[in-house]
Amino acid sequence: MSRMCAISIDLDGLACYYRIHGLGAPPAGLEHVILERALPRAARLFADRGVRVTWFVVGRDADGELAAADHIARRANAARLRALAEAGDELGNHSYSHPYELARLPAADVAAELDGCDRVLRAITGRAPHGFRAPGYDLSPVMLDHLAHRGYRYDSSLFPAPGYYAAKAVVMAALAAVRRPSGAVMTNPRALAAPPEPYRPAMAAPWRRGQAPLVELPVAVTPWLRLPAIGTSLLVAPGAIRRRIVRAMARRRFWNFELHGIDFADAERDGIPGELVARQPDLRVPIADKLARLDELLDQIAAGWRLVTLAEAAAEAQRTE
Repeated sequence: MSRMCAISIDLDGLACYYRIHGLGAPPAGLEHVILERALPRAARLFADRGVRVTWFVVGRDADGELAAADHIARRANAARLRALAEAGDELGNHSYSHPYELARLPAADVAAELDGCDRVLRAITGRAPHGFRAPGYDLSPVMLDHLAHRGYRYDSSLFPAPGYYAAKAVVMAALAAVRRPSGAVMTNPRALAAPPEPYRPAMAAPWRRGQAPLVELPVAVTPWLRLPAIGTSLLVAPGAIRRRIVRAMARRRFWNFELHGIDFADAERDGIPGELVARQPDLRVPIADKLARLDELLDQIAAGWRLVTLAEAAAEAQRTE
């Protein structure tokens, strides 16, 4: 079987990053900046290359039925996403409101979050979504059970990268020490040992192999050291490190290459406040440089991997199980 790479983009709004860094609420005028400014840049890049990607949508940001002062912006967001789906891209469920603690919530709250985004995506595309990615890479048996009940084909939440979580723990501890606690949560540590390749998870323990009716497509880590092989890390890494990661990933049969909408933001052009720029290294890289680095990465990926959507990768993984 040829190597496959699926490119996915989590469309987390700016408020998610303010919450991570304990900064309170972002300026109201920037609530939709990721979908309004960053998404079109990303869409142009991949459309010019003829690459179909998977976009993980936070349902509330594109909920045309929500009675809110910014309902026009939400409907415009829905129209942008509908155009992507009509062009052949995949829209995935990223919860309705992006609660980082989703894996710790009771079943009724989990169902409301998953079903709320599911409703929005069905309204946009006219069909059921195939996949889900949890906020914060944390997956619980309750979440997996609801996804299976709803007929989802795959989950893509787990990120078995111990180094990433060690760094996250340090940042969260530092914020707590200055009494500005992060809104992020620590993932179940058992997920760090999850298989790094596609697998059927156990319903009661998603980080282990089992017989679930859907497949787990873990976010990419390198062999052996399990270093993150995602866009947010690679775009700020030196060129030599990026090339080394690509060479390491050649030993994987599947590369779940995750990006975030904020990777396509430009702090100066988009008016992102300095308080966030100081804490997000990727925002300190001009958009022209990020796009050039991503172009180089995509050239390397296209030379060695067959590009697919996550739904296509899940279908192939199910056939080979």
